[in-house]
Amino acid sequence: MNATEIFFFAGLIAGVIALVSILVNKSGAGNALIAASLSAGFAAFTAVQIWQDGVMMFWTNHSQNLTGTQVWWDLIICAMVALFFAAPRARKVGMNVPLWALFVGCTASIGLLAMIARLFWLENAQDATAAKPATA
Repeated sequence: MNATEIFFFAGLIAGVIALVSILVNKSGAGNALIAASLSAGFAAFTAVQIWQDGVMMFWTNHSQNLTGTQVWWDLIICAMVALFFAAPRARKVGMNVPLWALFVGCTASIGLLAMIARLFWLENAQDATAAKPATA
C-alpha cells in the first residue's frame, strides 16, 4: 500500500469516526479546538501538496476527466451547503460573513473549518457569558 492509499483510508476512517461522533453528540455546542485543529492540519497537508506538486495540480486534478470534475462540483456544493447553514449563526454572533465566505471560497475546507472554529468559539463564549449569574 502506498502513501496516497494510506491517506485515503485514513480519511475514510476519520470520516466514519466524525460521522458517528456527530450522530451520538447530544449537546448543541461545537468544539472550537477540534475545528481549528482540523483546519490547521489540513492547511499543513495542503501546503505539503502544493510544495510537492504545485498549485497547478489542483487545476489538473479537477479538469482532466469527469471524475475530477465531479469531485470539484462536490467540493463546491458541500462548501456552499455548509456555508448556507453556518452563515445565519455567524451573523448572529457578529462575524463578518462576506469576508469569511470569501475565505471559504478561496480555500474550501480549510477556510470553512477555520470559520466554524471561530463560530463555535464565539457561541461558546456567548453561552458562558449568558450563564453567569448577575451580581448586585
